[in-house]
Amino acid sequence: MLQYTKIKPRVYVETTVVSYLVARPSRNAIVESRQRATRQLWEEYSDRFEFVISNIVLSEAREGDSIPVQKRLEVLADLTVLDMPIEAVLLVQNLIDAGAVPPDSLPDAEHIAIATVNNVEYFVSWNYKHIVNETKRNLINEICQNAGFEPIILCTPTDLMEAIHVKEKPDPRTDPVLEECYRIKEAFAAKFNSAQELHDYLVAETKKNKALGWKYLPPPPPRIKEDSREREA
Repeated sequence: MLQYTKIKPRVYVETTVVSYLVARPSRNAIVESRQRATRQLWEEYSDRFEFVISNIVLSEAREGDSIPVQKRLEVLADLTVLDMPIEAVLLVQNLIDAGAVPPDSLPDAEHIAIATVNNVEYFVSWNYKHIVNETKRNLINEICQNAGFEPIILCTPTDLMEAIHVKEKPDPRTDPVLEECYRIKEAFAAKFNSAQELHDYLVAETKKNKALGWKYLPPPPPRIKEDSREREA
């Protein structure tokens, strides 16, 4: 029987998040929405996650005008700081060499590497330029996976809260058996990053199962399009 323990997932808080958290209220609609989402994550979801940072976050938070610096450091004061193993140094170089992060944005590569090597589940940021846009996310995760690390979930505070909301949305059809099936399916799906990976896995499993005596129904013959038949006639 599978056992599940309730351990708070860790969320790496990148510097842009804490900056939005303490910034003066803005009249700009986009900025205001990000400020609101950041506050909501901090105030309503702090009991569901363990927020963590790194020395890179602290170093960047100390830059700039004294009043925002003080506010950022006050917010960060109670958070756990992750160490930086030697593997993170190597991963930083991989991210730079592969073009996942530009060379002039080395601290962003440091953020990603430290969180990844420390097996943090989520990485929240508002840095669309180098981290949370779709193209960058895919490439970053590919590089980390090729280096032997579990890809981290790179997301904005809004993305993270929406994902949690979807997971916790009540479903009257669920029961303990179905809940267990959902967990199994989720764990299995997490093993694959593309349809091709899943297909290759299933091909290999088919060979193994046939060798063990499982009976397989042969696939149907390929369908011929109507226009092809007409040309042949």
